[in-house]
Amino acid sequence: MNILVINCGSSSLKYQLLDMATEKLLVKGLCERIGIDGYLKHSLPDKDFEFNEPMPNHEVAVKLVLDALVHGEHGVIKDMKDINAVGHRVVHGGEKFSDSVVVTDEVEKYIEECADLAPLHNPPNLIGIRACKKIMPGVPNVAVFDTAFHMNMPEKAYLYAIPYEMYENHKIRKYGFHGTSHKYVSMLAAEMLGKPYNQAKVVTCHLGNGASICAVNGGVSVDTSMGLTPLEGLAMGTRSGDIDPAVIPFIMQKENMTAQEVLDLLNKKSGMLGVSGVSSDFRDLSDAESANNPRAKAALDLFCYRVARYVGSYATAMNGLDAVVFTAGVGENSSDVRKRVCEYLGYLGVSIDNDKNNQRGKAVDVSQNAAKVRVLVIPTNEELVIARDTKACL
Repeated sequence: MNILVINCGSSSLKYQLLDMATEKLLVKGLCERIGIDGYLKHSLPDKDFEFNEPMPNHEVAVKLVLDALVHGEHGVIKDMKDINAVGHRVVHGGEKFSDSVVVTDEVEKYIEECADLAPLHNPPNLIGIRACKKIMPGVPNVAVFDTAFHMNMPEKAYLYAIPYEMYENHKIRKYGFHGTSHKYVSMLAAEMLGKPYNQAKVVTCHLGNGASICAVNGGVSVDTSMGLTPLEGLAMGTRSGDIDPAVIPFIMQKENMTAQEVLDLLNKKSGMLGVSGVSSDFRDLSDAESANNPRAKAALDLFCYRVARYVGSYATAMNGLDAVVFTAGVGENSSDVRKRVCEYLGYLGVSIDNDKNNQRGKAVDVSQNAAKVRVLVIPTNEELVIARDTKACL
């Protein structure tokens, strides 16, 4: 069974084609600048192909991807019949979906209704689904939700302390995101620990430009840092993360800004970029800190402190901890961030081996041999989770 995985952004489309008999990656790629001009990078295991092609919309982008998959020179399948299903990343599934589902008209409608909870993500996700349905009639589409893994959180973790009617009438609550990543790395962590998944207590740290932390107790997400939207939680590349809600009207008054302008400020101009004044990219911040930029140091210190603070609180939530897992772009690649976070966690029994911590690109335990709580670095693979869920749905 060959499954095509599609992840549509507002002006981009990432894809992978996997042979699920062996879970082998056949090809992956990226369409960028959709609606502007168009760029396609199509990557085979041993060679990359790049094309500048007009992409006025996602439907055209999907068609170009399918053409690339069957192309005589760089294709990997003979014709479209070799694609058995398409798995789509959908960011927000609201309260309705606690698992992945085959897309029906009813599912499409609900994804559309959730757009006000994820206005930057759900609309392009839905565009990708509709484009595949139009171009590939009869091929089943499956929606895999970022929020689904967190739908078993207990009420005490997902409720906000606001009038309960706000939850009843508008479903204002914590939902959480990066679910496919947290699910994948927590399962692999249990394997590395030699524990059954339903007995492992793991805190997973998905640290990238967008970042979230999850407490996974016995295979269940019992708390996570992102909330109603991806703005809550850690300070991120450009997102503020947790702040006093009263900051919003205060900024509105002092800076003569609208509520929407302040939300744009908190989403796009805050976080590492806002504090450092340098960049949202952690590599740039590290270089700036090495050049004695005090604001870059302040941004990195703030980030690592807040990660550690969440890890500690989630160890409390689970009444114990077997491992801390680092994943995603920063978590997998920044040995410095991992070290700085773990320096706060000695009281839990965390102790990093500096030589082991310098490795990257593979699943590895970077703890000292005698450490009570293990520190694991695990490259995430959200596309594989989407493909697995798609196969399971069919």
